[in-house]
Amino acid sequence: MKAARREWRRFVNRCVWSLAGWRDTWAHEPSLRFWTSIVALSTLAALLLPLGFSERAVILPLGLLVLAAELMNTAVERAVDYISTEEHPLARRAKDAGSAAVALTAIAGGVAWGVILWRLAAG
Repeated sequence: MKAARREWRRFVNRCVWSLAGWRDTWAHEPSLRFWTSIVALSTLAALLLPLGFSERAVILPLGLLVLAAELMNTAVERAVDYISTEEHPLARRAKDAGSAAVALTAIAGGVAWGVILWRLAAG
């Protein structure tokens, strides 16, 4: 029973820390607010259009992955900035790689939407 309480407390702490991370990033990163708006529109479209279960099962998680990639990109940027404010080629490459991860995730969502909309148009 003691172990179960400890694990429950760890779970609650993880939820609290995750929410704190979301709130802080929301407050300081316009990119997260932008992508959240895009994901909200994508989610609304996925729920309103006549899509099948499988199509929604692709679109909805891809939106969450875009947000996760943006949070990870922010983490990389903050860690790099914490280490040094000087410009360095490795710092730029780390930040560019994080940005590319967000872009590729968003492109994956765009490709999924393209395929789904093409199928809808084809009937």
